[in-house]
Amino acid sequence: MSDLSALYDLRFTQTGVSKRQAVWRQLCQHFFSKLVPADSAILDVACGYGEFINNIVARKKFAVDLNEDSPKHLNPDVTFFHTQATDLSMLPRDEIDIAFTSNFLEHFRDKQNLDVFLRELYSVLKPGGKFIILGPNIRYAYREYWDYYDHYLPLSDISLVEALALAGFKADKVIDRFLPFTMNNGAPTADFIIRAYLKMPFAWKWFGKQFLVVASKPK
Repeated sequence: MSDLSALYDLRFTQTGVSKRQAVWRQLCQHFFSKLVPADSAILDVACGYGEFINNIVARKKFAVDLNEDSPKHLNPDVTFFHTQATDLSMLPRDEIDIAFTSNFLEHFRDKQNLDVFLRELYSVLKPGGKFIILGPNIRYAYREYWDYYDHYLPLSDISLVEALALAGFKADKVIDRFLPFTMNNGAPTADFIIRAYLKMPFAWKWFGKQFLVVASKPK
């Protein structure tokens, strides 16, 4: 087992894979489906165990991750590539409608590697294509952020928008507080609670410690 597989296994065992899948099913059905047209070709970067890509509706699905265990958890309609995110050469250029990543950018060792990734992702998106990014906002999660051994690069919604602009993207939507920092705790995650939370943006200001940024590649 690789170090990455071992870390995923430890973290997801604590969280519960079935719990994560159930939460993401609600997130996709009641929120992210509004951002992802059903006829899209979509790429999930650092797909983990497929919580997002398995539950979103799309015409064509691609996923990349360095974890060798990821394919075991992906649905048959997902085309998987075992690769680092800074090398997306196996994907067609200018043909992805939507790219998505959740809780990934903070794992880059430095900003130089993040810049390489953003330029690489830019090259596979269609003109007008969207990049949806979910991640811990260091402005609000500055204490618990460092509780994860593989967190290296602290980002806020503001610094991420700057990085995206340098790579050629335009920020279309910026929500500084969206989801809570983690589900790796005793917080309730019943389906009706997730649906209610998504319908109450005022609650995001109390509990949200992750940003949601939607950026686009100019046409």
